[in-house]
Amino acid sequence: MKVVILAGGLGTRISEESHLKPKPMIEIGERPILWHIMKYYSAYGFHEFIICCGYKGYVIKEYFADYYLHGSDVTFDFTNGGNMIVHSNASEPWKVTVVDTGLNTQTGGRIKRIQKYIGEEPFMLTYGDGVGNVDLNALLAEHKERGNMATLTAVQPSGRYGVLDLDENKNLVVGFREKAQEDTNWINAGFMMLEPGVFDYIDGDSTAFEREPLERMTQGGKLGVYKHYGYWQCMDTQRDKGALEHYWNSGQAPWKVWV
Repeated sequence: MKVVILAGGLGTRISEESHLKPKPMIEIGERPILWHIMKYYSAYGFHEFIICCGYKGYVIKEYFADYYLHGSDVTFDFTNGGNMIVHSNASEPWKVTVVDTGLNTQTGGRIKRIQKYIGEEPFMLTYGDGVGNVDLNALLAEHKERGNMATLTAVQPSGRYGVLDLDENKNLVVGFREKAQEDTNWINAGFMMLEPGVFDYIDGDSTAFEREPLERMTQGGKLGVYKHYGYWQCMDTQRDKGALEHYWNSGQAPWKVWV
């Protein structure tokens, strides 16, 4: 099953670093947060990725083009025609397709643009700036059992996000609204399971996936929810980045489930 990662936004709330690189390439423990996300999915056996690029997407392409160099010892032999020998190859069992989905394209438009790489198969989708210890097997099982068009992972953080109204009995999303001060409701954390039919809900580049497509699914009772009670963190600000780095440097990062 393919994993689609949205990695094309401007990252304006963490502009201290995003003016130099796309937000998913900002490092946590000397590795891009994009790498952390991919390692997490790969630990569950999902090794094929489609990365939707936009802002400074060439940085992501160059990272994977030179991936061996980031974790291996290398000999550059200029006495023999400039050959390069890679030692202790730090390879991954990954197939990575990096797609330029446009600078100003909205999230729905980015998903629409990679339709040809998905075909008629279900796929996973997440954002390129959030990590957690979501049970991906349980998410997949919930999606299959309910038979919805899409299933998103919901969490209950404090703070600044728009919230979801849920039908607790049917595990369905029934609406979206802005977060009020007194709210302790659920928010969309990404980590979604989608059927290929979701492409029919997206009009084009100007469509924000979190708006019209998901709202139309709620109206039709086709947007399911998987409730995650564990760790989740989105890297929106330098403060968020500092919290993630603290976890990583402590050796107790909740999302590090690989050996």
